[in-house]
Amino acid sequence: MSLAAAPFASQHFNPFAGQDIRTLVGAQATLRADHPYLVWRPFDGTRRVWTYAQFENTVARFAAGLHARGIREGDRVLVHLDNCPEAIIAWFGCAWMGAIAVTTNARSSADELSYFADHAEVVAGITQPRFAQLVAASCKRLRWLAVTTTDNGDDAGSARPSAADAFDAIDGDPASLPARPHDPLAPFSVQYTSGTTSRPKGVLWTHANALWGARVNASHQALRPDDIHMVTLPLFHTNAQAYSMLATMWAGATAIVNPRFSASRFWPVSMEEGCTWASVIGFIPKALMDQPVPDHRYRLWGTGVCEPPWDAHFRVKTLGWWGMTETITHGTVGLVELPNASLSMGLCAPEYSVRIDVDGRDAEPGETGDFLIRGVRGLSLFAEYLNNPQATADAFDAQGWFITGDRVTLGQDGWLYFADRSKDMLKVGGENVAASEIERVIALVPGVLEVAVVAKRHPMLDEVPVAFLRCTPTDEAGRAALKQAVEAACATELAGFKRPRELHIVEELPRSTLEKINKAALRAMLKAAD
Repeated sequence: MSLAAAPFASQHFNPFAGQDIRTLVGAQATLRADHPYLVWRPFDGTRRVWTYAQFENTVARFAAGLHARGIREGDRVLVHLDNCPEAIIAWFGCAWMGAIAVTTNARSSADELSYFADHAEVVAGITQPRFAQLVAASCKRLRWLAVTTTDNGDDAGSARPSAADAFDAIDGDPASLPARPHDPLAPFSVQYTSGTTSRPKGVLWTHANALWGARVNASHQALRPDDIHMVTLPLFHTNAQAYSMLATMWAGATAIVNPRFSASRFWPVSMEEGCTWASVIGFIPKALMDQPVPDHRYRLWGTGVCEPPWDAHFRVKTLGWWGMTETITHGTVGLVELPNASLSMGLCAPEYSVRIDVDGRDAEPGETGDFLIRGVRGLSLFAEYLNNPQATADAFDAQGWFITGDRVTLGQDGWLYFADRSKDMLKVGGENVAASEIERVIALVPGVLEVAVVAKRHPMLDEVPVAFLRCTPTDEAGRAALKQAVEAACATELAGFKRPRELHIVEELPRSTLEKINKAALRAMLKAAD
């Protein structure tokens, strides 16, 4: 694929020419020096606040500390943390000194961590006491591993690191950092995201991608300097990183960061902090339905659909959107000031071009097709899949459209409605899961002849994985032992949310043309059983 078919951002003809993340953080540290940027609300422990000036100083000192420990420009550093201030400081701090933070899902298994560390060629790691032993055992090539003193605010007890191994020991004089040009196309960070292959792909962002995410997300969300953004989603994911933390930084607003979502804490913390904005995913409103709704200050929530029926219950307008790790921000988004089509994913965002392909032609209203999006790599689209040029090339068609793997229905007046995702992708509580990742693990269990994983609807998590197996054992005891072996393999090699909730042993799997397993028939079987 030529660059003409998939344009890459230019250093000079770029809205962020001569800039990087230091430019934004430094500007806000001057303009909003004493205004809170980051407020940490642990379940246990003390509330902590970093003003914009304090945050800049903390990040710069962390960057100098990395350099003092031998980290150099272009080095990759594993950041394996649940939500905590250190996750944000490490993410910004790596980029400040020119290193690349590789943020990984905190629920990853040992096998997944080993793959991430080896594939990204990370040289050092940052984690917390709860994961320290797992990371050390899984990522054997690390030069060093720094550990936070608490587990997201909770006392780590005997797992507390020594002073030399503590995260806080990564500290230095910013003046000691070598001069480095402000290059918007320099690599910024990597996230691993599930695709349609058996292993996740590393999505590489540039500094221009990060600045794009900050500016465009803030614009789409109509964020203001007086906004107070409630952050409960995981900080290793695009949503919290770009929709929340970067957008808040661009707006000069305040982010209230929580260890995780808690239905019992959501309203009390929202009221105490005066929150006005929140990014939510499907299970959050469901979990809050049983909570009394106070006289809150929220003016907007953001999620996958515009103005759902729950808006009346919560007395808030929900802004719908669609985006991916690869798009950094929303490729479609609703309107803040005007009414939106309920349950749509909004309209095409002004910064992108989108297309719904139906057998090679554009969809007509009412039709459903493959959803494609076009932007500029390294600016409005990711730079590449790390160490995987073939996957990068395959992600775009001959005309330069990025193939999202989602299917979308075109409504009247341009409103777009999410229909379904590529058949082998699941959405488990907001996490993308490739069926092939699970199938790869199960297929290696002795006694398994064939395996097919499909999604089953779930009232809280949207979908959960269910596995259908053909196997060699024919007796009840042998099949029970096989199920136990499959469950053990999944527990060892897969994050908890990727593990099948049900295992069904069948004599035959339904077939479609060319003898392929008919997963649509399996999904229909589950639906009928429900």
